[in-house]
Amino acid sequence: MNALLILVLAMGYEDEGLRLSAFKYRSAELNRAIFEILAIKGPLTAYQVYKHIRKRKEFEGKYYSVVNRRIRELREQGYLKKAGETRTKAGFQASLYELTAKAYLALLLKNINFETLLERINEKTALALIAELVKMKGMSVF
Repeated sequence: MNALLILVLAMGYEDEGLRLSAFKYRSAELNRAIFEILAIKGPLTAYQVYKHIRKRKEFEGKYYSVVNRRIRELREQGYLKKAGETRTKAGFQASLYELTAKAYLALLLKNINFETLLERINEKTALALIAELVKMKGMSVF
């Protein structure tokens, strides 16, 4: 899955993708950076994510408390999950975080051009997609 995500990240972000809550408002850029770091580096502690964030020019002045809060909120929203624990240099236990399938899907949906998707899918895939969408509460073709 990581190879697919790296390909998506390399494609860049298109404006034609979905506007998902993880990529809206003031937290959008920080969320995207957290997702990219965890997708490429694998499970990390909040402090390790913070150290990688600070290496990026646009986040040089970002405080640890802000990154830690974003990680907690992304976990509550189901984009991150606890992947275990590790012992810190100070001897404390720190949680390791990794992306969930929901986060990978959000990154893919953010980058997808739906016009291209509709041109490429066949009838059978389109029907399966319609069936899944209609199952969702409140979804209708009309």
